[in-house]
Amino acid sequence: MDNKTLYTITVFSENTVGLLNQITIIFTRRRLNIETLSVSPSAIEGIHKFTITVFSDSDTITKVVKQIDKRVGVIKAYCNTDEGLVHQEIAMYKVATDRLLQLGSIEDIVSRYNAHVVEMTRDLTVFSKTGHHADTQAMFKELSEKVGVLQFIRSGRVAITREKVERLSDMLAVMEEKIRRDRMQYG
Repeated sequence: MDNKTLYTITVFSENTVGLLNQITIIFTRRRLNIETLSVSPSAIEGIHKFTITVFSDSDTITKVVKQIDKRVGVIKAYCNTDEGLVHQEIAMYKVATDRLLQLGSIEDIVSRYNAHVVEMTRDLTVFSKTGHHADTQAMFKELSEKVGVLQFIRSGRVAITREKVERLSDMLAVMEEKIRRDRMQYG
């Protein structure tokens, strides 16, 4: 990973069948591996938001974002480094309750990692933890070493920009203003 930076690409799109495939092909052609991927509705009704993380160099990621922007169904794509974002992921850990209780206090793990007990039965305990990758990984490592993890899952990154409003909101406002002026000018 020489000279590679973790970039977060945000893609705003219509909810179009096959768009995810079109986007992933762009990464495949450039021999880039997607590290995480999260898709959900955005704050703007009818618009979905893809959050994709990938290690790359600046030139390559700029080209990738431009290619994504050209796809039918994509409204706008942006690229950020961690400094421009507030981001988190969620992880869930399933462990055997009897092994966990041998450690002593469950509260110690919960408070140290700011985790939550999602479910606890005689046989299993499920924790959830929200944080950065290093935080969720640290909890995984400790649980693995001390009690063994039966199941583990981590979400893709979810992120918002540090800017006051979503960039897409600004872009849509400019487009609406242009449409309004055109209507006034051309009747």
